[in-house]
Amino acid sequence: MLRRFPTPLLVALCALTLTLVGTAPVSAAPTSAAPSNQARQLNQTILYYDSSRAAEYSSAVSSAVDVWNASVGNVRLEPAASGQHAEIRIITDDGWPRAHLGPVRPGGQVTVWMGRQGTAEGYDAVRIAAHELGHSLGLPDTKSGPCSSLMSGSTGGVNCTNAAPNASERSRVEANYGRGPAGESAADGRLLVDRR
Repeated sequence: MLRRFPTPLLVALCALTLTLVGTAPVSAAPTSAAPSNQARQLNQTILYYDSSRAAEYSSAVSSAVDVWNASVGNVRLEPAASGQHAEIRIITDDGWPRAHLGPVRPGGQVTVWMGRQGTAEGYDAVRIAAHELGHSLGLPDTKSGPCSSLMSGSTGGVNCTNAAPNASERSRVEANYGRGPAGESAADGRLLVDRR
């Protein structure tokens, strides 16, 4: 003999069954204190750069951006789309390489000049671009320093091609952007010319 259930009860039982079948098993929370990729992305500051006026240094700028994006986690440099506001403008001229001191914030703006004098004297274009972008991210010069220090700039020597920030430099940039887009310190704005 078939037993009949009242319609509302049958609907409720079907809904409960579907809910239980579609539920993933419960797992323990990770014990690592390190933030997940998703948590890091939520706190990541995206800064847009415009290298449309970088002329012959476009490739060096792109390589330097890749170095910074691989070196730090809470700030990321992305190319600005045509007509989009860029926080970092990159311009090539005939002077010495120079940049405004950041840290630049979303909506703000700093300029990097890829001065041809630097490469004319034999300095590595990718190191120059990474160094100048370091200024935009809030790093001052550390003169005179060894080649292992990106921010030692020209004092690292003409033969120095190191374009990667050292642990201290990475840590300082991470601290500059440690609270995501609403980080604490404002851009300094001084123009830093990287001549010895």
